Amino acid sequence: MNGKKPNVVLINCDDLGYGDLGSYGSKVNKTPYTDRLAKEGLLFTSCYAASPVCSPSRAALLTGCYPTRVGIDRVLFPGDFLGLSQDEFTMPQLFKNAGYATALVGKWHCGDQKEFFPGKFGFDSYYGIPYSNDMGMMAGRDDPDNSPPLPVMSGDEVIEEQPDQRAITERYVEKCVEFIRANRDNPFFLYFAQMHVHLPHYAAERFVRESENGDFGACVASADWASGAVIFELERLGLLENTLVIFTSDNGSRADRGASNYPLRGNKQTTWEGGQRIPMLVYWKGKIKPGTCDELITQMDILPSLAAMLGEDLGDKPIDGLDVSQTLLKGGPSPRKDFVYYAPQGRLEAVRKGKWKLHLYKGRKEQKLLFDLDADMGEENNLYDEYPEVVSELTELYELYREKLGDSITKTKGSEARPGGIVENPVNLTVYNPDHPYYIAEYDKGDIG
Repeated sequence: MNGKKPNVVLINCDDLGYGDLGSYGSKVNKTPYTDRLAKEGLLFTSCYAASPVCSPSRAALLTGCYPTRVGIDRVLFPGDFLGLSQDEFTMPQLFKNAGYATALVGKWHCGDQKEFFPGKFGFDSYYGIPYSNDMGMMAGRDDPDNSPPLPVMSGDEVIEEQPDQRAITERYVEKCVEFIRANRDNPFFLYFAQMHVHLPHYAAERFVRESENGDFGACVASADWASGAVIFELERLGLLENTLVIFTSDNGSRADRGASNYPLRGNKQTTWEGGQRIPMLVYWKGKIKPGTCDELITQMDILPSLAAMLGEDLGDKPIDGLDVSQTLLKGGPSPRKDFVYYAPQGRLEAVRKGKWKLHLYKGRKEQKLLFDLDADMGEENNLYDEYPEVVSELTELYELYREKLGDSITKTKGSEARPGGIVENPVNLTVYNPDHPYYIAEYDKGDIG
């Protein structure tokens, strides 16, 4: 890319569904800042997360690989022996190689052992909660051995336990602003992995008071405000014209408590469209023409696209992402023609090619479901018996991916699958001790998910 290297800000929300933003049709959630982002940037209608749950999705985003390729096919928990392998090439490493300052603010969730900390993968700094905000001590999950106090980390150190989650988003914004100000004179990559809108739902009183959609609507508004605050700071410092902003979500919503994936079927944890088709907004002032793009892309494509923009190498390991930089920048045709849907635990359940989507499994139960997503994105009209040639073509594609990347249903390891990182004797970051000065609260709400 000619000229000054662009800053990149990647905002990744947690469990934000396809229908939760005003720009995607919500009538109940207040999202003025992301609505502006959508109006002045490019809105994607057919972008996918590589998994319907958080750890595999985030590993895929950072590595440009399907979760099974990098050995992270399930949600990781506190004290887990599994994490992202240091052998994998990641997005922050790409930016480090290009001379960028790098920071992660928010949720990591690719392993909480020292071998898996963000600093091992190219982040200069880290501030946040290393896994989901419902993985601390709380009603219904109060065994200190299995649910230790929720940690807040700065770098590799725990600096607080069981924080007041109503203030977490504001604290995250402060760290984002500090990083931007400190690096205003050199290129930077900021990965802002928001807490919202994962359960339990906590937001500042202002958002709760103004919400027309309960606590969920308050958290959506809080996530929207946080995104707007970061963009405002970029604009205030005169950096916005040279900053690429990407706003997205790690998977679909739970589709309850006010959340929505409308008009899609299904929810988080499923391979229906509602589990993996996600909001995706791309903005670069003066560089990206505003509009809507219906081209097929995935979060795995972000890494190779950024590498192409920067003229940087991606290492020597095969990845699944494609260079869709011209699609991101200009809304042009996407080179991606297919996508496969991995459920948690590495179950390969469905495949898409062009407009067609074939479901072959739900868990261990076989399926015979074929949908034309152009005409039926809600997956209501089964065309399996009407298009046998399409079924045959997509089944062949399914088998190709199964042999290449693996599948837990048929116990196929996959010829190209790589192992995740393994720690023999994992430990929890925190231990229950209410007398410790880092320990703030006793329990959080009982909502888990």
